[in-house]
Amino acid sequence: MIDAVFFDVGGTILDESREFADWADWLGVPRHTFSAVFGAVIARGLDYQEVFRVFRPGFDLAVENERRAAAGKPETFGEEDLYPDARACLTALRDQGLRVGLAGNQPAHAEASLRALDLPVDVIGTSHGWGVAKPAPAFFERVVRAGGGEASSILYVGDRPDNDARPASAAGMKTCLIRRGPWGHILDLPAVSGECLFRIDSLDELPALVAGHNAAARPARRPHREIAQAYE
Repeated sequence: MIDAVFFDVGGTILDESREFADWADWLGVPRHTFSAVFGAVIARGLDYQEVFRVFRPGFDLAVENERRAAAGKPETFGEEDLYPDARACLTALRDQGLRVGLAGNQPAHAEASLRALDLPVDVIGTSHGWGVAKPAPAFFERVVRAGGGEASSILYVGDRPDNDARPASAAGMKTCLIRRGPWGHILDLPAVSGECLFRIDSLDELPALVAGHNAAARPARRPHREIAQAYE
């Protein structure tokens, strides 16, 4: 049975397209050039911050975020950056009586921004708040604790086979890969995706898949007549 569903943030419930465009503008490079380099970095399995270092050697994300904030152009997100299917999916899963949470690699400002969205979730966890980042096993140990049950009763949903599905599976969780965003479309790890419980293109698909899985996993009730005969 799936008792809890936890979601990655960027690329899963949050569309990062505007964020990437803002970074391209901040670095002073054409957006399509930034996107092309981003794709190449993902395809090679490198840390995404290598994209920034191509254009600005020695780039430090924390330092650069401070500079953006001081210039009145802080990195931020709001309701308009949620994928259209995100809120409805979270609501539908909670309506099934499941524990629903967010757990992703996010900077200091993100937790407050996520809480301000008033999403229908029980838990919000970030790498900054937890002091550990994916794909470290300790991050997924935190997810399991936040889930309030056995690891096998938790489904972790993300767009990255390397940072989401593989380490969540190693922690004993069930996994779901969603194919969207840069990593979802570019990074293909068949051995990882083949072990996922679900592979989807939209969060609209997920509530019915979870409900169907739980219905199939729930022990079938024996008819009263069969139970009575068993005691005769």
